Amino acid sequence: MKNTAIIVNSLLALLISCNLYATDLKVGDQAPNFTLQATNGDYYQLSDYKDKSAVVLAWYPMANTRGCTIECLSLVEKGHLIRAFNANYFMASVDPLDDNRDFAKKTKADFPMLSDPSKETAKSYGVLNFLRVASRVTFYISKEGKILKIDDNISPATAAEDIATNLNTLNIALKKLDK
Repeated sequence: MKNTAIIVNSLLALLISCNLYATDLKVGDQAPNFTLQATNGDYYQLSDYKDKSAVVLAWYPMANTRGCTIECLSLVEKGHLIRAFNANYFMASVDPLDDNRDFAKKTKADFPMLSDPSKETAKSYGVLNFLRVASRVTFYISKEGKILKIDDNISPATAAEDIATNLNTLNIALKKLDK
C-alpha cells in the first residue's frame, strides 16, 4: 500500500511539473490585466505598472511541491539579480491564498506570490492545464503592457539567473543607482 502511494504521488508530481499548456497569447499581444492578492495581503494589478516598469509573471503549478520549492528558493537566493532591473517580479499559482502564505513563509519568499483561486487569470494567460493547475510558464511584460517573451522552458534551479538573463536580452533597463 505504501509503495502504491509513492508511485501515485510520483506520477502526480511528474504530471504537475510538465508544461502541458496551450496559450493563444503571443509575443506582441497586450498582456491580460489582473488583480490578484499576494501573500503579503496586498492586491497587485498589472495596470499599476503601466509606464513604470516591466513585469515578470512566473506561473507555477502548486505550492509546497518539489519543483516549485526549488524555483522559489532560486528567486529568494538570487533575486538580487532580478532586482537590478527596472522590473517587478511575481510568482503566481491557482492555490488558495493560505497555501501560498504557508509556502512563502517556508521558503522565506521576499517577493509577492500571487493567488488565483478562481483560475480566471490563469485561464486568460492560457496556463491552466488539464490538471486544473497552472503550467510552469513565465511571461515577460513591457512597461507598456505588451508581452515581450513567453518562456515555457523553465529550469527551477536556475530560475533567477534565467530571468535576469532574459531581462538583459530583452533590453530591460537597469535600475538607476542612488548617488
